[in-house]
Amino acid sequence: MNRSTGRDDAPVSALLVSTLLVSTGALAAELAQDPPPVLLDVRWRLGGPPGMDSYRQGHLPGAVFADLDRDLSGPPGPAGRHPLPGQAVFQAAMRAAGVSRDRPVVMYDDGDAMSAARGWWTLRYFGHPDVRVLDGGYRAWARAGLPVTTAEPAPAPGDFTADPGQMPVLDAAGAQAAARTGLLLDARAGERYRGETEPVDPVAGHIPGAVSAPTAGNVNPDGTFKDPAKLAARFAGLGVVQGAASGAPVGTYCGSGVTAAHEVLALALAGISAALYVGSWSNWVADPARPVAAGPGPSG
Repeated sequence: MNRSTGRDDAPVSALLVSTLLVSTGALAAELAQDPPPVLLDVRWRLGGPPGMDSYRQGHLPGAVFADLDRDLSGPPGPAGRHPLPGQAVFQAAMRAAGVSRDRPVVMYDDGDAMSAARGWWTLRYFGHPDVRVLDGGYRAWARAGLPVTTAEPAPAPGDFTADPGQMPVLDAAGAQAAARTGLLLDARAGERYRGETEPVDPVAGHIPGAVSAPTAGNVNPDGTFKDPAKLAARFAGLGVVQGAASGAPVGTYCGSGVTAAHEVLALALAGISAALYVGSWSNWVADPARPVAAGPGPSG
């Protein structure tokens, strides 16, 4: 179920945000209801330590840990470091976590939504109609003095049926086309876009024609998302609004399709639909015949 205020005069941005994000106070109230939303803890860090360690040290009451590498991604390989999980594998993981189609789901991570957004995107891609991200994540919850626990729940199995293809995606050819005829946003840090450093993948640089739009520009210093108007202004400055208005495709990519999902969520908050290149840079450079660019470009 998608929430709304029930008021015809409610601002469109407020209605939109309420279907994508939830505040700590609103979530606390929802958790007191019966049944509460399903909570998935998606804490993850590139290079570790494992998110499960943080989960075991403390998490929101009732939250189930979802492993980004195991549950929200397929095995790494030529398709990328975090390709889409198999339909059956993902469905089984979500059912084990208690996910059902008719029950809302809230994802959270440490605070900036970089991995929670990948959880949001993946569950939406597989057809769940009501998924939100806790704005500010675990840090915001703890700062508010709300309860945390180390108790690990044993949820009743859910009945979620995975139906892939419910969010737009790009493959390498589609990403190249978006860079040429629409707008392709590179969500990585600027130094990786420019090819000055590449800490993970074997080749540095960016997809020719892509625009640098680091995800750090989507959030406030406390990790919460900037308001929709500021996000819209940011993306307008990068050419996204013009591209969307002309009907040209808007796509996002990063190193392996994790932070690019954050860009998709930020664009959605601004009222802009975008496709995710799931394989991202790790898939792009798997084929040495694909062109690579380096150097400065528009920044976020």
